[in-house]
Amino acid sequence: MSIVAVGINHKTAPVAVREKISFNPDRLSVALKEMLLAVQCREVAILSTCNRTELYIVQDGDFKLTQERLVQWLESYHNVPASVILPSLYWHQDQQAVNHMMRVACGLDSLVLGEPQILGQMKQAYNQAKAAGSMALVMDRLFQRTFGVAKQVRTETEIGTSAVSVAFAGVNLAKHIFADLNKTKVLLVGAGETIELVAKHLYENNVGKITVANRTIERAEKMAKQIGAEVITLAQIPEHMSQADIVISSTGSTLPIIGKGMVEQALTKRRHKPIFMVDLAVPRDIEEQVGDLEDVFLYTVDDLQSIIAKNLENRRKAAVEAETIVNKQSGSFMSWLRGLNTQDTVINFRKQSLHERDQLLEKALVQLKNGKNPEAVVGELATKLANKFMHAPTSALQSAAQGGELDKLIYLRDVFNIDDPN
Repeated sequence: MSIVAVGINHKTAPVAVREKISFNPDRLSVALKEMLLAVQCREVAILSTCNRTELYIVQDGDFKLTQERLVQWLESYHNVPASVILPSLYWHQDQQAVNHMMRVACGLDSLVLGEPQILGQMKQAYNQAKAAGSMALVMDRLFQRTFGVAKQVRTETEIGTSAVSVAFAGVNLAKHIFADLNKTKVLLVGAGETIELVAKHLYENNVGKITVANRTIERAEKMAKQIGAEVITLAQIPEHMSQADIVISSTGSTLPIIGKGMVEQALTKRRHKPIFMVDLAVPRDIEEQVGDLEDVFLYTVDDLQSIIAKNLENRRKAAVEAETIVNKQSGSFMSWLRGLNTQDTVINFRKQSLHERDQLLEKALVQLKNGKNPEAVVGELATKLANKFMHAPTSALQSAAQGGELDKLIYLRDVFNIDDPN
């Protein structure tokens, strides 16, 4: 029995190729069942995101034969020539495959080092394989161990504590300046991807109120609906500026949208209560002179980039610790897997049984040497041997019966050759 991981990601292929090999979530159950039959393996799971598609396999056959079958199936399923697929694929087997899965779950193989979203996507892949019936003991245990490793890495290292995107860095700065975001009011200027990400981070941090200002109201309303925000036009910014504790802007405007005079008027209405401002736009949305105002904390993209660079370095240091954890845990999993092999299991079972027999026999021989009645010694030995070997089956049977696990109960009766008393 061996484990195989095969995939394509942002490092090995451009998006034009990755999108050809991605799996539609609505058809994933069908794909998993087809893959089981086509590749002729024991268990399968599929992870498919915008940056990667990976297939995880538990198989008994020859590795090269599995490779051939898998490429043929991918070619057929996606209607993409093998010549397009093969150059971008990477393959891992056994501990390398386990190690790779754990690294992916920890964000060590991500475009953004240490990003947490991939763990949620792996959990989704696990649930989909579970629901499709393409996962059994080994894959289940592997995913559970992988989730445990990701949690350990998050707990014991600082890989996910530092902001490494301008959106996250901007919100993080706001958290440092304001003790409680629940009581703050935010004005977001723009409705593009960056502002959408900022809005998501603010919403997750339970910010008090969000107002979105945009040139096109329709686009802003679509985003605002998801976070319960109010929508205004760019022309309405001056009358709302005084209510904002935080202003974050990112538009495609070629000229500044927020000038020094506008902010001065807002500060007067606020009785010079400070405003935290972040300009994520290039060219700038907020006039440079705004930063000269005494009650304004203004940060630009360049300010955030220096913070991000420092945070990335912290994540790289944490990644070294994370790799040590992953290597240790992947080795531990492979030890467990090797113990599942039939020959090893039989050998271990016999060794354990013979060891218990020898211990009881040694005690019986001592009793005979001490002059104890031979019949009593033999009777006691027989009873103890029977109890020893009945203990585990009895516990398993009782557990299955108490848990209402009829299939397991029938299986155990068959394994231990228990005749029906009737």
